[in-house]
Amino acid sequence: PLLAGSKQLEHRAPPYAYRDIYFGMGFFVGQETVSKDDTPIWSMSYSGGAQEEITDRTTLLAIYKFLRRALLAAEVDRPYRGPPVLSADDMVYRNDIQGSLARFHGIETISKAGVQLYELRYSGGLLR
Repeated sequence: PLLAGSKQLEHRAPPYAYRDIYFGMGFFVGQETVSKDDTPIWSMSYSGGAQEEITDRTTLLAIYKFLRRALLAAEVDRPYRGPPVLSADDMVYRNDIQGSLARFHGIETISKAGVQLYELRYSGGLLR
């Protein structure tokens, strides 16, 4: 990782490169960037996570497994975070997005039986 204590994910498909650097797990903060020819062209920052009172590993793993499923279901025209709604296994993912790829912000949540388990806020856009 570029920053001590962070986790880092990267994918390269020249001339593009994607990098996600984040800190934490139950609650986390991070930033994603997309570069073209080593010049950053898009970025998104985010923070959030499971509700503070959720501490047992089984519940945390279930939340993040469902989150991964939602993120893989992102729409092509809105590739940040997941779809507007995804329901499965008694869980509901919601993503309220405002704006376009050029400049956006949003909130995603995961709930089960009407109880919110997770919330994340994000914002970003094209860099000029």
